[in-house]
Amino acid sequence: MRRMIVGCVRFSLVLFLLAGMHPTAGAAEVAAEAKVKAKIKTKVKTKAKAKPDLLEIPKVTRDRVICFALYTVHNNVLKLTAQLYPLEDSDPRTVRLEIQRDGQWQEVAVTQIVNPGWTAPFRVEPWDMTQEVPYRVRHGETAVYEGLIRRNPVDKQEIVVAAFTGNSIYPGHGGDIPRTDIVRNLQRVQPDLLFFSGDQVYDHNRHYAYWLKFGRDFGDVIRNTPTVTIPDDHDVGHPNLWGAAGKKSEQPKGDDGGYYKPVEYVQEVERAQTSHLPDPFDPTPVQRGIGVYYTALTWGGISFAILEDRKFKSGPLGLVPPLGPRADHVTDPNYDPKQLDVAGAELLGERQLRFLRQWAADWRDAEMKAVLSQTIFCGGAHLHGTYTNRILADLDSNGWPQAGRNQALAEIRKAFALHLAGDQHLGTVIHHGIDDWNDAGYSFCVPSIANLYLRWWAPLQPGQNRRPDMPEYAGENVDGFGNKLTVWAVANPSPEANHDKLTTRAAGFGLVRFNKPRRTITMECWPRNVDVTDPAAKPYPGWPITIAQTDNYGRRAVEYLPTLKISGMDDPVIQVVDEQDNEIVYTLRIQGCEFRPKVFHAGSYTIRVGDQGRRWKELTGIRALPVGERRELAVDFD
Repeated sequence: MRRMIVGCVRFSLVLFLLAGMHPTAGAAEVAAEAKVKAKIKTKVKTKAKAKPDLLEIPKVTRDRVICFALYTVHNNVLKLTAQLYPLEDSDPRTVRLEIQRDGQWQEVAVTQIVNPGWTAPFRVEPWDMTQEVPYRVRHGETAVYEGLIRRNPVDKQEIVVAAFTGNSIYPGHGGDIPRTDIVRNLQRVQPDLLFFSGDQVYDHNRHYAYWLKFGRDFGDVIRNTPTVTIPDDHDVGHPNLWGAAGKKSEQPKGDDGGYYKPVEYVQEVERAQTSHLPDPFDPTPVQRGIGVYYTALTWGGISFAILEDRKFKSGPLGLVPPLGPRADHVTDPNYDPKQLDVAGAELLGERQLRFLRQWAADWRDAEMKAVLSQTIFCGGAHLHGTYTNRILADLDSNGWPQAGRNQALAEIRKAFALHLAGDQHLGTVIHHGIDDWNDAGYSFCVPSIANLYLRWWAPLQPGQNRRPDMPEYAGENVDGFGNKLTVWAVANPSPEANHDKLTTRAAGFGLVRFNKPRRTITMECWPRNVDVTDPAAKPYPGWPITIAQTDNYGRRAVEYLPTLKISGMDDPVIQVVDEQDNEIVYTLRIQGCEFRPKVFHAGSYTIRVGDQGRRWKELTGIRALPVGERRELAVDFD
């Protein structure tokens, strides 16, 4: 705006000078004057149109002051957060939530608007999860926003999750790419849950304005669908984020660990994006009063662990030796990956590991499990930005620190859980290994909604033990940290650069289908601008990929426990406990009434069988058997 004012002042000054020309000026001078006027006028108009502000907050009438709403339902509790446009001084500071029963609207909650950020968080309990309920949020006398609270789809055989990341609009790099193709696909597919893994906002100073635009873009689907949104680095104003349990970062890049933006800014972001999630597992704030949101959500018989894999992570600056031009980028060809696995470096932190341990063991109302987080636990790309820029190890990835990565994977596999995430700008499916290839679970990293900064998976050596139809970059390999991984599919872009322009190249989204009767998981990676319901439409090469639930604990059996024959109960939970250290080896709700538990060393084990919280039997002193030896053990609930 300042530039436009200056331009208008200059234009007025020129007109003033031209008006003072000698009255006897000839035709040439008059014509020249006209040309100058036209040129200036055109220039002013062009300048005004050249750089529209995509994040300008629109001025809305009082009946449209509610922009959008997000909600989840868990354990008979509805949590819904309404997002408002800026209010005027005379506007009320309360918002009402109404639901429709028997054709009549009934008020069920009133809440105070929280500012900065203009959010209105609601909590309603007990909530009847068996019914589909229309709702409306009301402000003042005229503002109304309507949607639908879905019933818990526990009776559906297949639960579908749509997953997204990287919602860039970068005004200076090509501007806004419409999201209408994604919204249309969501309306066709009707997923049971939406998951936005981070970078919903890319502007580092105007989260609120960008967040309003996110709501305008996706509001038509999120108003009627349970939605998980979690902030990543760009959302909280960082190029990369190592949260270091909330300490203050002294570096604009944040690589010393902690948060660079003011605490109030971080709190506003997390309030907007996470206040509708189920209550945190442990609500104790981290340093400087920054809150936490890691939690569990059970929906449709699928139990989701929602992690914060940036908040507790250590910063690399001063912790690892400098091995490149940046603290987080290793480019020295002579480096040893073991140099990076330094003592004291955290990934999830002990608090979240404890949460994962308890979540993995708790299968009440759950048939299958999955982990939702910002990014995957490996270095998932080699080339950054351009096809010639090879980064040997990227410490922004959660392949680092290696010890923390291995701890996280070890807890996740105890639940036979898929890991669903984003952040990398590159769609991948990877089977992770800790001590050996494929002994942990699978991850699915979904591609960005829109892509500016391209990445490629391009190992220097072909992968081993890959199928004949797989490209050379697939198969067993190691990342830059020495982590073992097996690549199943990658949505690599073509080699050319984006030339600093936002595109839909290598962009898209993911669909995950949890088939409960078969205990299978199908992953689909879709490009932009296709109709995913069209039989002729094709996902990215390599997809779809279907795995068994049990593939997420791929560790080879050393011995087996007796085959359990269960009567009087269908699909019971089986929990195996190592009596050597009293540690839970794994917990799983099986399909059917028969299961042969694998174990990983000889010894004595406790087996717990049943329906947790209801009927639960414990069998102690069960000796492991060699792989070739079989016995049966009857467990009767009749």
